[in-house]
Amino acid sequence: MDRDRLFGGNPLGVILRLVVISIIVGIVMSALGIHPQNILFHIRLLIQRISSLGFGIFESAFAYFLLGAAVVIPVWVIVRLIGAVSGRSDNRG
Repeated sequence: MDRDRLFGGNPLGVILRLVVISIIVGIVMSALGIHPQNILFHIRLLIQRISSLGFGIFESAFAYFLLGAAVVIPVWVIVRLIGAVSGRSDNRG
């Protein structure tokens, strides 16, 4: 693989274009009040929010499980007891 193909053209020209584009983007970002510290802070905040969202799903699922189990388990126990008292043999499990 030669240098022109690796860099996408003459390496010196590519570096010069990257420098010019970086300066232009830096001016625009500065005008918008975006600084490197802000970017790092917001990336860290994004990661924290995604993490809390992911764990929040598990907390919600567990809360729904407990809510449903508060109804399902007693009903299941009552049905099993009624089945045992009536003498029915239930081999389904």
